[in-house]
Amino acid sequence: MASHIILPPEDADENHHREEDGEEEEWDAPPEQPPKAALPFSATCVRISRDSYPNLRALRNASSVSLADAAYVKISEGDFGYVLDDVPHLTDYVPDIPTYPNPLQDHPAYSTVKQYFVNEDDTVPQKVVVQKNSRRGVHFRRAGPRQRIYFGPDEVKACIVTCGGLCPGLNTVIRELVCGLSHMYNVNSIFGIQNGYKGFYSSNYLPLTPKSVNDIHKRGGTILGTSRGGHDTKKIVDNIQDRGINQVYIIGGDGTQKGAYEIFKEIRKRGLKVSVAGIPKTIDNDIAIIDKSFGFDTAVEEAQRAIDSAHVEACSAENGIGLVKLMGRYSGFIAMYATLANRDVDCCLIPESPFYMDGEGGLLEYIERRLKENKHMVIVVAEGAGQDLIAKSIAKSDQQDASGNKLLFDIGLWLTHKIKDYFKTKKMEMTIKYIDPTYMIRAIPSNASDNVYCTLLAHSAIHGAMAGYSFTVGMVNGRHTYIPFYRVTSTRNKVKITDRMWARLLSSTNQPSFLSQKDIDEAREADRLANKPPLPTGASHRVASSFEQSASSSSN
Repeated sequence: MASHIILPPEDADENHHREEDGEEEEWDAPPEQPPKAALPFSATCVRISRDSYPNLRALRNASSVSLADAAYVKISEGDFGYVLDDVPHLTDYVPDIPTYPNPLQDHPAYSTVKQYFVNEDDTVPQKVVVQKNSRRGVHFRRAGPRQRIYFGPDEVKACIVTCGGLCPGLNTVIRELVCGLSHMYNVNSIFGIQNGYKGFYSSNYLPLTPKSVNDIHKRGGTILGTSRGGHDTKKIVDNIQDRGINQVYIIGGDGTQKGAYEIFKEIRKRGLKVSVAGIPKTIDNDIAIIDKSFGFDTAVEEAQRAIDSAHVEACSAENGIGLVKLMGRYSGFIAMYATLANRDVDCCLIPESPFYMDGEGGLLEYIERRLKENKHMVIVVAEGAGQDLIAKSIAKSDQQDASGNKLLFDIGLWLTHKIKDYFKTKKMEMTIKYIDPTYMIRAIPSNASDNVYCTLLAHSAIHGAMAGYSFTVGMVNGRHTYIPFYRVTSTRNKVKITDRMWARLLSSTNQPSFLSQKDIDEAREADRLANKPPLPTGASHRVASSFEQSASSSSN
């Protein structure tokens, strides 16, 4: 039998601490509530007493999910180690909500579909490669249309906001949200929030219709405008409440999804009938859990142009070097995949793999050897690589952008000067061309693959919001799912330099790894910790085991 875990509120934890400290203060259980409408997922509710888990405080300290967040974490257990890391639903905090038949059942476009609606018990495993004795592990709720919806089409008032940096596909997502709401669910009240989160309280709402967004997918950027920062949760929710908005679609990276989580918590605190749907956007592909983020394929494809240009420049000069800097503040996925796709790259440097410049086996020695062998060389570097090396030679700076990201040194410019200085001491002629295509890549429209992906993400978000869920939508193992906000914001997706994919790159470029055994051991430990999902406070041993197993996914 499945069980749904409900944790005591945070003040209960405080009372528990007082009892441990010798203070006689009892925690009064809340009065028994009348039974709520059944959740879409059939589950038996079980209250976990603190006596059942004497190590609860240790679990909390080992987790990034605090007791303050416990009310928003839904863990359901099943047989053979099955764990559903579920998303919040309107029925969790708003009683007696009426439901409506899904209009898709009468939609002519769906008349040939074998099964209109997703089964309520359909879930998607986080880990697909298992052994015969493995536990079933952590699952996420499958995305898709539900037979009953919690908003009547006439009552829906939806808004869409884009936040953070530009990324190919933003306009496609906006278009498909508007067209999907209108064409599939007959929603007429759809508005755009201009210039990011601050637009909720500082700008007029922009009415959106299928006609007004008809061809925006052919343009780069976002028609709504975007910005970093500007997140004031109470002001935003005040505005949502005053304007009668009941569906909020938020497009942005991990910082934006954290903001979406805060907005949802405030909405739930006020008991508002509002669904919050996050659509993850990051050109760096660094959002946890999901297979990839939209715009990534386009970025890798466009990066080929810059690498090809660097290769032409390098081949056309004596001892020519083409140096290309690509996006990747913390994660080097674009640099890695662009290198693998191009095959003309001789060295790829990413944030996850440390390297050193001088001495035997260093980068400068490798460049010199490569030039003597081939007479030219192409280097691809992610923007976040080598920041520790630059910091040692330049005065440190702790400046941050409006999103709280530390401002990076220009690794491409720094490498250019270092390489020039090295070859001057060697009295060896060389030419280096430095190419930074960052803003060219960010600003282009999405390619065909990303356009399809954006459409599926937008439609999945619409289906989930209409069904009353609040979530981040994403593809997990090829299936679209609804993921709890805390799972995509607590860790960051990074290149695993102990995986086979990085080994394939090293084999392709024939570059040294620049790693000592100590570096490799540290990388393995970092991968293990980074992949360890935040353990929900009060989780049982079975749940903890399933989370651990899902974290230890196999190499690619």
